[in-house]
Order: sequence, then C-alpha cells, then structure tokens
Amino acid sequence: MPLLLALLAWVHLALAAPVELQVWHAYRGEERNALDELLRRYDAAHPEVEVHALAIPFDAFVSKLEAAAPQGNGPDLFIFAHERVGAWASFGGPGGTPLVAPLDGEATGGLHPATVEAFTYEGHLYGLPLAYKCLALFSNRALVAEPPATTDELVAFARRFRDASPAGRPRYAIAWQATEPFFHAPWMHGFGGGFFAEDGRAVQLDRPGNARSMAWVRALLREGLIPDEATGTLVTNLFNQGLAAMVVNGPWFLGEIDPGVDFAVSPLPVVSETGRPAAPFLSVEGVMLSGYARHPQAARALARWLVAPEQAVARAVKGRQSVATMAAYDDPRVAADPVLSAFRAQLDRTVPMPNRPEMAMTWEPMARALRKVMRGALDPEEAVAGAAREYAIVSAPPPPRADPRPYLAVAALLAAGGLGWLGRAAWRRREAMRAHAFAYAYVAPAWVAMALLVVAPFVVGAAVSLFAHRGGSFTFVGLANFLDILFARDWPITSPLSFWFTLAVTVLWTVSNVALHVAIGVFLALLLREPWLRLRGLYRVVLILPWAVPNYITALIWKGMFHRQFGAINGLLALAGLEPVSWFSRFSTAFAANLVTNTWLGFPFMMVVTLGALQSIPRDLEQAAEVDGANRWQRFRHVTLPLLKPALLPAVILGSVWTFNMFNIIYLVSAGEPDGATEILISEAYRWAFTRNARYGYASAYAVLIFGVLLLYGRLTNRLAGRRVL
Repeated sequence: MPLLLALLAWVHLALAAPVELQVWHAYRGEERNALDELLRRYDAAHPEVEVHALAIPFDAFVSKLEAAAPQGNGPDLFIFAHERVGAWASFGGPGGTPLVAPLDGEATGGLHPATVEAFTYEGHLYGLPLAYKCLALFSNRALVAEPPATTDELVAFARRFRDASPAGRPRYAIAWQATEPFFHAPWMHGFGGGFFAEDGRAVQLDRPGNARSMAWVRALLREGLIPDEATGTLVTNLFNQGLAAMVVNGPWFLGEIDPGVDFAVSPLPVVSETGRPAAPFLSVEGVMLSGYARHPQAARALARWLVAPEQAVARAVKGRQSVATMAAYDDPRVAADPVLSAFRAQLDRTVPMPNRPEMAMTWEPMARALRKVMRGALDPEEAVAGAAREYAIVSAPPPPRADPRPYLAVAALLAAGGLGWLGRAAWRRREAMRAHAFAYAYVAPAWVAMALLVVAPFVVGAAVSLFAHRGGSFTFVGLANFLDILFARDWPITSPLSFWFTLAVTVLWTVSNVALHVAIGVFLALLLREPWLRLRGLYRVVLILPWAVPNYITALIWKGMFHRQFGAINGLLALAGLEPVSWFSRFSTAFAANLVTNTWLGFPFMMVVTLGALQSIPRDLEQAAEVDGANRWQRFRHVTLPLLKPALLPAVILGSVWTFNMFNIIYLVSAGEPDGATEILISEAYRWAFTRNARYGYASAYAVLIFGVLLLYGRLTNRLAGRRVL
C-alpha cells in the first residue's frame, strides 16, 4: 500500500510539472531587458509553463544553433533575423528534419505584410515577425533644414554644401559605405535593380538597374560629393564632427551618435531618374519554432503571445524596437517617438532581404563589382557581368558522389601499416621502455593532450576535405576538391582566386616579410649593443612595443593610416607636395600596405633573438678582425653573421611559418583588395568556408595543402640547418 501511494504521488507530481521551454536570442542592452521582462510576465501568468531564456552572442548564434539543435540540445523557440529561413528550412539534419518548423495557420493579419513576406519561403510561414531593421536617412538639424525628397534635390544640396565648405576641410552632404552591397541596395532598388530576377527565384546580378545605380554613385564620388573609401567608423566620425550633413544608416547607428548632435530620421529620397523610392533591404527579426522542439504546441502559444499588440508596445517602448505589429503604432507612446515613426514610414519603402539560400553567395561578387566601379577599374556594365560570372562559379553544383570503399581500403592499409610500424618499434625498444617506464608515464598526459587537441582535429579536418558540403549535409567526393584546386578547374591560373596565384602571393609575402624582419632586427640589435649609444634600455623597451601590442589592434591602426582621404600616410605625402595614393586600388600598393604593417609587427622578434645571440659573441673576435684590416662589413659578414646563424636560423624558420599564416593582417588591412589579389592561402581558405556558400570541404582541402607546403618547407630547412629545428 505505501508503495502504491508513493507511485500515485510521483505520477501526480510528474503530471503537474510545468513544461520547460528553451528560448534562444541574440539581444543585448535594452532589447534584452524588455524581452526578459516579458518572459517573466508570461511565466507568472502561465504556471504550467516554465520559460528559460538564453542570450547567445550574435556572431556565434548560427553555428551554435546548427550544431546543438539536431543533437537535442537546442531551443524550442529562437529569435533571429529572417535571412537564413530558406537555408534552415532546407537543412538536412537527422532524419531530414529541417532546423526550423513551419508555422502555417498562425494569424498574421495584424503584422506588416513585408515582414510576413520575409518569413515566407516556398509558400510556408517559418516565423512570426517581432521587429525589423532597415536603413534610413539621418540628418543633422543644424545643417539640413529639410531632408531632400528626391535624388535631384540631394545632388543639388550636396553641391551647395561642398562649395560652402571651408578651405582645406572637405565636407559632404551625405555619406554612407558606398562599396558595401547592403548600403548600396537602396539605390540599386531605386534604379530598378536587384540581386534576383523579377520572379524572385533566380539570382541575376547583371540587371541593368544594378549598373545604372553604380554609375550614379560613381558620378557622386568623382564629383567629390561623397567620401572615398567610407567605412562605418569614418561615416560616424564625419557625422559627429559636422563634416557630413546626412548619412544613410540603420537603427544601430543611434548608439553611435554624439549626444551633442541634434538629429532627425526620415525616409530615403525618391530616385528622380526612375520615380522609384530608394528602398533598402528589410531585415526582420522573428520568433521561429525549432524543427527539434520538445514542446511545439506550448512554444507556438508563446510565439503568438510575443507578437500580440500589448507585448509589441512593451518591446517598442522599453526595448526601442521598430516592431512589426502595426497596432502598436496606435499607442501614444510609440507614435510620439520620432525615430520609431520615421522607421515606420521607411518600412513601406523597403525590399525584404531574400531568404533564399542563394543570397549568401551574392554578397562577395557584388562587393567586388562595386569596388571595381568606384575605383574606376571597370565600367558598371562590365562589373556586374563579372559579378554574374563569379556567382555562377561559386554556386556551381558540388562534385559527383564518389565510392568511399577504395579510400576506406587505403586508409585501413595505412592504419595497419602504421600500427605495425609502431608495434615493431616498441618491440625493439622494449628494454628501454621498461627501464624508463616512469619517464613515459610522466609524458603520457602530454601525449594524450596532443592527440586530442592537435592530432584528432587535424585528422577530422583532413577527412572533411574529402567531402562536399551543401545545405547542412556532407557528400563524399574523394579527391575532387584537391583536383579542382590544383588543376584550377574553377578559375584560370592567373586569376587572383586560383590556388597557384594565391600560393605565389603567399610565397612573395613570406619572403618579403622575413627578409625585412631579419634585416631591420639585426641592424637594430647591432646598434643597441654599442656602448656609445645612450638610453639603450629605453630604446629596447620602445622598439619591442610593436610586438607586445595585439596584432589586430596594430592592423586596424595601420588600416586607418592608409586611408586615401583621411589617412596619416597620405597626409604626409600631401605635406611633401605629392598626390595622395589610393592604397588598396592596386596590387602593388595594397601589398606594400600589408607588408609595412607586418614588418612593423615582426622586426622586434628578430631584434630580441639577435640581441640574445650577440651576448654570446666575444667582442675580441671582431676587434682581432679589425686589427687584421677588416672593414665593418667584412667583420659582420665573416665574423658576426656566422656566429649568429645558429640562433637566427630557427627564428627565421619560425617567423616564416608565422608569416605564411598571418591571417589577421591580410583580413584587417587590405581585406584581399584589389579583387582578392592580396589574399594568402589561409585567408583564401577562410573565404571558401565562410563567404562562398560554406564550402567546408573545399576550404579543408586548402588547409591540407597549406600543411603540405609547410611540411615540405620544414623538411628542406631541417636539411639546410643540418639538424632538426621543427
């Protein structure tokens, strides 16, 4: 009887236990606080449900969701932008389950149609819109009495504003990141262009409207009406300093505006040539139901509750969100907010960001086309045609499936051979192993750590190179990725996107850097050891600082110094009476900018190594050579340098490997410009993995080839050194 009562009590408690819902989001600040408060309110009103919210960093959200959800460790609901709906709806997880489940049948009448369209894919609704973000026109009230309604008015105002600028201090009526496709999209749509064809299904980057919009922006640039090489930081600084009367930006810009600037937000102007409004891309954040949700019905109820008018008002007032629920704008508190009202007006003039998987592959080709046009390398028509060709190559279907059995047989033979070799070696050394058993036990943890942290990831990465990734699934293709790379099947060998061109640039990059590192480092070390030099200790500290500062900070500083209009380098050239240089428009100057930055970072290491080695070289040897009549160069060449080689050679080899894979400098300084010509192998592998249709197998093949090149280099240098240094 007691056992029966205990069982009944346990069943009662189990039935009464609340349903636990996991909600993931990437909100921060006011938006996060507003959402957390709403979820606490829902918890209090629904005791049968227990909601757990988890804030995931934006940059890691996608990877965490795609990795955790299929394993049953993901959320029931998640809040994210709509752009990946197509990819997630086609996501091939376990059993073919998509990452996001359809929400067909949910009421959407109170939501703005454009936001609902954003979450509609192949006729199904995959999310309930919460909020939206888009570009709009920010104006400095002290400089702009009335925002321009058309592009003709904008150009006329820009010319007057430029002509009234003080001498030597250029001002711009309007600024935006003109070489970024997302910021160019309003003008592209205003001229009748777009990334997709009219039916919205096929990518068409060479539409006539795209070329016309690029020609219009290039004309503004050549006339000096917009800043050159505009970055997000530059646009913000120009606006805050009163050097830009208007900027094109989104709601995230609100946190960057100086409190002393009196600004207004308004819709973008109409393109006079076509009569169409400049329509920015619309990004919609919505609540989506995971395809792996444990409690789908309870999750759908919470999603409906979040988009209801009362909750939408709370998100708009407390979270400062531009909400998708139209009834919220009838609330006096929301209607009285000029920023929210302005973005609401712009909402009617937007184009929902295409949510098809193909969209992710269009950004890089369009960015290249824009940059070519802005620097005058190509006409707009040629540039968009080139973008279409590049997209066709990047979006090509994966190689055909290969039979894995021969590869498995070879792998088994290699594994058997390796185990046999290890067994034979262990048998031969069995006496020594018994004698040094304690020593082997001490190093065993290091072996295990190396196996788990180095060997296992390498083996997995190498195995991935034999697969092609599409839509969340991997297909075995054998050596097809290597053959495509080595035989330049996608690109001509002379193309900056080919492996052989990039390898040549990487070798040139490595040799140039190491030569400068050694030359400058040895020269400074020889200078700093001279007793007649005062304050040698201070100089040593100062000269080692470039090595001590994190290289990404140094890279960003040098990137700003090489800016064409506002950089310190061109400022010095102007003082010398020379023309400013557009550093990232040609291979030679872009490569030089990268080289200067990395030289600044690398010479202290060689200087420190040389200083240490010089301490062991007796000055008597040099003095004896001087007595024998040797000049300074002869003493260095025949006495000092041979004695430095044992210390310098390992440093040169190590520095070569570091420089060969110096991703940060390439990525942050030149970003591969122009047109990928300054990419090195490691940065090119990154592009294939994360900006070109997630071709992880192709990128892994690049990584394996990089390992092969460095392995060959290591073997050659070992032989050159006459001993093992790696």
